[in-house]
Amino acid sequence: MTSKPIFKNPLLTVSIGVIFICSGVVFFATEASYRAIEDASLWVRNYFGYFYLYLGLACVLLLFGVAFSPLGKLKLGKKDDQPEHSLWAWTAMLYSAGMGAGILLRAVQEPVFMQQHPPYASRLEPDILALEFTFYQWGFTAWAFYGLFAMVMGHALFVRKKKVRVSATVEDTIPNKVARKGIDITTIITTVFGLIAALGLGVTQINGGLNHIFGGGFGLSVTLSLAALISAIAFYSAWQGVNKGIKIISKVNLLVTFLLLLFIFFTSDMLAILKAFGIATSNYLVDFIPMSLAYGKYNPGMAFLTDWTFYYWAFWLSWAPFTGIFIARISKGRTLRQLLLGVLILPSLGTFFWFSVFGTSAFQLIESFGGYNDEFGNVFSSLFIFFSNYPMATLLNVVTLFLLIGFLVTSLDSAVFVLSMFTDKGKKEPSKRHRLIWSVFILLATMALLLLGKAKPDIDVLTAVQKLLIVTSLPFAFFSIAMAGVFLKEMYSRQIPRS
Repeated sequence: MTSKPIFKNPLLTVSIGVIFICSGVVFFATEASYRAIEDASLWVRNYFGYFYLYLGLACVLLLFGVAFSPLGKLKLGKKDDQPEHSLWAWTAMLYSAGMGAGILLRAVQEPVFMQQHPPYASRLEPDILALEFTFYQWGFTAWAFYGLFAMVMGHALFVRKKKVRVSATVEDTIPNKVARKGIDITTIITTVFGLIAALGLGVTQINGGLNHIFGGGFGLSVTLSLAALISAIAFYSAWQGVNKGIKIISKVNLLVTFLLLLFIFFTSDMLAILKAFGIATSNYLVDFIPMSLAYGKYNPGMAFLTDWTFYYWAFWLSWAPFTGIFIARISKGRTLRQLLLGVLILPSLGTFFWFSVFGTSAFQLIESFGGYNDEFGNVFSSLFIFFSNYPMATLLNVVTLFLLIGFLVTSLDSAVFVLSMFTDKGKKEPSKRHRLIWSVFILLATMALLLLGKAKPDIDVLTAVQKLLIVTSLPFAFFSIAMAGVFLKEMYSRQIPRS
């Protein structure tokens, strides 16, 4: 491929151009941009927060409904196609792409915060309520947003033989090419900002871990070097493709995560953890609908919802297009029932047990302290402080640092792969040149963000980018409704396999 087609690619050039312009505005008007993003984020959460709640519940009910309906028999591909990836490899890839470093970032800090600041009055013990509400924010709803895009895109790719673009799901309903290009450009921009935020937060946590282990001294240069290292590994993984790169790293990630989980489980009060897991999970299932509606006594109040649930829902939704497309890409040969139940149940249960192990263990540590002095209040250092109370703390910290790198790599390489599919004419196997372009561009943008954060220490630039995702997720909230409507209309206009 020559450079000429690259620069004649409007989807690529317009997307990068818009991001450059936005970056320039932020650089030269940082404080004004920060205030604008903050105001816009609060406006979205204040006026559309409950809309996000209702949309999340609707997505969960829709996906379970489709899974158990005759539509669930529909295969993503030909009737004789078999899944390209084993259940183990498939689960590893979707989990690494969809959650990844987030479960390490929040493993201890979030359950402890919920225990110390119960979202609402409840008959449950504070420990159980804390776990239940944490499950709620990381469970079915998050994966339903991903699953909706995975279902519709998987059908578009492998049944209707469409190109890998979000606009392909509605192109028969929206004939206007400019409108469809707008959908794809918005998807690309949101994906890039999400990656920048994730990579920036991740390397900041890794740097925090290094300072905790070695007693300080690691500054911005180390953070930038970590960003470069992770981007290089992610580029190599994306260059190798799904089978040779992304799948291998994802499987290693999940295996090491599982071993870390088992170590904490077996060196903690196992019976207390299992009991908390069972009670919190059963209460989550019973309370899921009223919690999803913030109904009656399950309403934590606008301030709490704005800071937590509305924020999470908008954040999951902003990641849904590229994560959903990646899940669709690796799900050829599976039925909709296998896809949807796998996406909704497997990672949710794994996440519930993860938070049960770390949350319950942290609660018991706080009890042994004789009081809580915000030891686990810092999201970047809470897990490392937690490990200092366990045997082989240094080894645990080192393993966690490698896990953080691994999860960041798998989130980044899968997103680079999806972005490359978008901009390379929607090909399922995009050119390696596009993978190189997006890897380099994301690294440069992340470094610029980290440098800007250092230049403006009074402004949390990483938080600003995260909040920007909440603003850009609003169009996807409305688009997801239209996309689901078009999909269901098409499904029921065709002959549906019957039981």
